[in-house]
Amino acid sequence: MADNPAPRARRLMDINTFEENFRDKKRKTYLCYKVEVREGDPWTPVLEHWDYLRNQGADTPWLPRHHAELCFLDLFPSWPLDQEKQYRLTWYISWSPCPDCVPELVEFLKKNSHVSLRIFAAHVYTYIHGLRDLRDAGAQLAIMTRNELQDCWDTFVDSQGQPFEPWPNMDEHIQEESQQLQTILRNPEN
Repeated sequence: MADNPAPRARRLMDINTFEENFRDKKRKTYLCYKVEVREGDPWTPVLEHWDYLRNQGADTPWLPRHHAELCFLDLFPSWPLDQEKQYRLTWYISWSPCPDCVPELVEFLKKNSHVSLRIFAAHVYTYIHGLRDLRDAGAQLAIMTRNELQDCWDTFVDSQGQPFEPWPNMDEHIQEESQQLQTILRNPEN
């Protein structure tokens, strides 16, 4: 009998939830995350740490209000990650972090030098200084392109075999959000 427990089946998001939150501008935050460890040259997936989270409390009154990003930070310490190894966190998130979450994320990155964070957002909160603070703390920030949307679909959505279908004006949306994020990150006068 093996000492290691069987890997648990990963939860998958339903198609409507994905489309409502990564396509439309609903004000719920969904955060899909992947953890990878550097094993030599390539990054190796740590599959038991691939999942998704969402804000708590808005439509779940039995839970205290808690943003998805902070739910992730609560979960992270429970993982037995080797502090001697380098880890890369990839987040596909429906909204970029808000003013309440940014200071916690900056502190997390300062305390965990063995971790890098890549955030791909579908929509941008125009929290100018916070997004710059995140970048300055080492987080990579970008808007989800077709590639990230496809990867999110393939990895986190119960697609029932349906292919990812770009929606009308998706490329324009990506371009507008990308331009907005780049303006925020490069313009020190704002």
